Amino acid sequence: MTYARPAQDARPGRPAISVIAHRGASEDAPEHTLAAYRKAIEDGADALECDVRLTADGHLVCVHDRRVNRTSNGRGSVSALELADLAMLDFGSWKGDGYANEAPDRQHEDPERTSVLTLERLLELVADADRRVELAIETKHPTRWAGQVEERLVELLARFGHTNPAMRTDWTPSVRVMSFSARSLHRVRAAAPEVPGVYLMQFLTPRHRDGRLPPGVGIAGPGIRILRSHPDYVAKAHRAGHCVHVWTVNDTADVELCQELGVDAVITNRPKQVRIQLGLG
Repeated sequence: MTYARPAQDARPGRPAISVIAHRGASEDAPEHTLAAYRKAIEDGADALECDVRLTADGHLVCVHDRRVNRTSNGRGSVSALELADLAMLDFGSWKGDGYANEAPDRQHEDPERTSVLTLERLLELVADADRRVELAIETKHPTRWAGQVEERLVELLARFGHTNPAMRTDWTPSVRVMSFSARSLHRVRAAAPEVPGVYLMQFLTPRHRDGRLPPGVGIAGPGIRILRSHPDYVAKAHRAGHCVHVWTVNDTADVELCQELGVDAVITNRPKQVRIQLGLG
């Protein structure tokens, strides 16, 4: 099947598709671990994607699920555990030959593959990179901490200089916040209007089929299933003045579809392979 490219795709000098590492290079290393993000940077990813949740003692950690059961050898909700509790867990052995609940040998493990990762540490990794690496941070909702997540997030971004252009005319934001919650994006925009927002969509509701997004949001974040079913959505979003960042794009056919439709960014577990397919590395 052939899809019509949006007009934007035909313009000379159109930027290459940005490749965003989903939870790091999560096909090769345990998701949301420092090892996964180091690998993504080595693989040439343009940006790193992470999910953040707030612990009981107010730390933002990179964990996707509400509970730690799937990706660690522990149990319980992130919001009910303190950072010290999470630091005692193994978040990586499930990715190897064994599983996290089989009590790995703590003496021989690589902490960068097994330790819980705080958003602060990930921001440090990005700041220390020898090239520009962007960061796409997803806030997870609903949560018992509600607006405290965004409050803490903006505080951290401010500390690392991501919320103030400092009067520089050449400043472009290197961090953006993503969420399925329009309210979460509104909170971030109210506190840090310089930080772009990405409205994530699992389904294409009638109110958004013409490319419109919630007020103040400039980037659409449709799942790849939306593009398979509604390939004309990309052109509609572009006509509405929005960029399109698609998740989670792993299959070669899906990468080809995104390229054909002229999306602005793909979020993938396989940044190295996708860059090669796109002719970027």
